[in-house]
Amino acid sequence: MRKPIVALVGRPNVGKSTLFNRLVGERLAVVHEAPGTTRDRLQADSEWNGITFTVVDTGGIETLEGPRQAVHGATPLVSVGPDEILRQVRAQAEMAIAEADAVILVTDAAAGLTAADEDVADILRRSRKPVFVAANKADSPSRRLAAVDFYALGLDSVYPISALHGTGIGDLLDAVVASFPPQAEEEEETEAVKIAIVGRPNVGKSALLNRLLGHERAIVSPIPGTTRDAIDTVMNWEGRPVILIDTAGIRRRGRIERGVEQYSVLRALRAIQRADVALLLIDATEGVTAQDAHIAGFILDEAKSVVVLVNKWDLKKKDPRTMDEFGQHVRLELKFLDYVPVLFISAKTGQRVDQVLPTALQVYESRALRISTGELNRIVQAATAQHAPPSKAGKRLRFYYATQASVDPPTFVFFVNDPKLVHFSYERYLENALRAAYSFPGTPLRLIFRARERNGSRQQ
Repeated sequence: MRKPIVALVGRPNVGKSTLFNRLVGERLAVVHEAPGTTRDRLQADSEWNGITFTVVDTGGIETLEGPRQAVHGATPLVSVGPDEILRQVRAQAEMAIAEADAVILVTDAAAGLTAADEDVADILRRSRKPVFVAANKADSPSRRLAAVDFYALGLDSVYPISALHGTGIGDLLDAVVASFPPQAEEEEETEAVKIAIVGRPNVGKSALLNRLLGHERAIVSPIPGTTRDAIDTVMNWEGRPVILIDTAGIRRRGRIERGVEQYSVLRALRAIQRADVALLLIDATEGVTAQDAHIAGFILDEAKSVVVLVNKWDLKKKDPRTMDEFGQHVRLELKFLDYVPVLFISAKTGQRVDQVLPTALQVYESRALRISTGELNRIVQAATAQHAPPSKAGKRLRFYYATQASVDPPTFVFFVNDPKLVHFSYERYLENALRAAYSFPGTPLRLIFRARERNGSRQQ
């Protein structure tokens, strides 16, 4: 089930990135007093009143005052006229409305109401999405009083805040979280297997979709970034309903253009969240890049199953060792996905494309695999006997018993004397022991360690 999304929008230098950092609890966004410092989309999870949601920081929406000078070291802004700037304002605001469950319009209480604020509010107030005005930099009584001027935007809720000092944030978040739709009404459950096709721009995602469907369901173009939306297509595979989700290419942060492309990436990330299996496409002519690993990280963070597809294999110069060597390259560069199937395909010629859906469905089935408690404990006992648990300061890790708490993804709980003694390398060893017994191809495993005394009572 996907998390609600809250988009931060507003003109440059009103403190969106500072508010973003405040909400997520980390300094993830670059903060600088110069306008336009944020050049890319940045997203991270936040939690308030027990509800987890995704916060999306965006680049500043330009005013109608004409082109701005570029910030030193940043990508130069394109010089465009007022009509083009207005189009970009409208495009970004409309995409924020379409993709977010709630929108926070960040304004500057010190500077007061501006034409740029009115440009965005003109679009937002006609939407059906909850919109909250955060009058930032309200650090003094006079500025908090001045925040009432933003009611002139025609939006119901105005919250004087200081993102820097944290004042007023609680009231803002109370209102934002209360506006989220109930999870049960968010989307209907479906028995169809949801498979997202993800990867960098121009690796052949839409071409693969068309090949899988057997007709031109999606536009195919060699121009990077052609696909803007996450497109759902329902098909039947050997009597089983499947939903294929084609997505926009995900670029490395810093190369994401402001406006529409920012929210194309947001749609791709949302597609990963609601998918059961992700097909990660890699360009055979370029090899595994840092951005491929970055996308794989998104998939892993969401605990989704994955199949790696090395596309454009028809363009690769080959000898008898090429496939094995490239497979080793994939395993080496994607170390944290060493359990995933790797297929070498050509969406253009159809080479091995017939193996894609059967492999994806096999991976999906592994998400529902359950190991009995007795069998699980036999595996753990054998693993600990072969390789003794670690010790620290004379205290050795002891395992009492284990159980599988849930599936989708498979989650295992280990009751031990002290979870702090579990080193990440031993956790990985236990995961490998589980995979040696049951494989779980392409599916991440969650291992949870809890303290429990030998007699069954919890440690305090």
